Amino acid sequence: MKKKTRYTLQRTMIIYFLLIGFASLLLGVEFVMDTNSPELKAGLLSNFEKFEKNQISEDTLFAPIVKLRNKAVLMIGIIMIVIVIVLTMFIKNITEPLQHMLEMSREISAGDLSRTVEIDATNELADMGNLINDMSSNLQEIIWLSRNMCNYGDDFVEKILAVLDKPDPGEDDIKIVAREVKDLKAELETLGQVIEYFNFYTVEGKSGSDE
Repeated sequence: MKKKTRYTLQRTMIIYFLLIGFASLLLGVEFVMDTNSPELKAGLLSNFEKFEKNQISEDTLFAPIVKLRNKAVLMIGIIMIVIVIVLTMFIKNITEPLQHMLEMSREISAGDLSRTVEIDATNELADMGNLINDMSSNLQEIIWLSRNMCNYGDDFVEKILAVLDKPDPGEDDIKIVAREVKDLKAELETLGQVIEYFNFYTVEGKSGSDE
């Protein structure tokens, strides 16, 4: 399978601005060349001479200038079309993915961890989407372990209370308590190993635990 070419946002933005700049420069150079062309000057001089001799009308006199004006309007229209095309590409490739990530992040922040970011791109936006998905997955794992820990803790408390309610706990009851304590310790160690992978916000000068 052929690997997709990776484009960074910086390169994409440069390409967009270069497209607009190249189109504007190309049309601008052509307009300057037309205004400084010998044909235009010769045509205007010829028309002025004919106009002084009443051989042509005023409209015919300024016909070369009108033609140049119409060409300038056409060039402006072409530049506007290029800008619209580039703006559409910008919205499709950058603005829409950002909006999608923002909406999914709000859903995740509100507690809906089933949401995932799906971005079909090969740039930083795709990396950011994958990071959001990884963060959501990590949160789900921690919450799942915490939920299991709570459920196991409830069962543990019920079993211990049942043993303590007996007037004369036997040896079997002691073994049950010991086994439950070991299982609880194993669950706590598993949860602790997961938590160790994360760094938490701490206030300067204070540790994460009370001394």
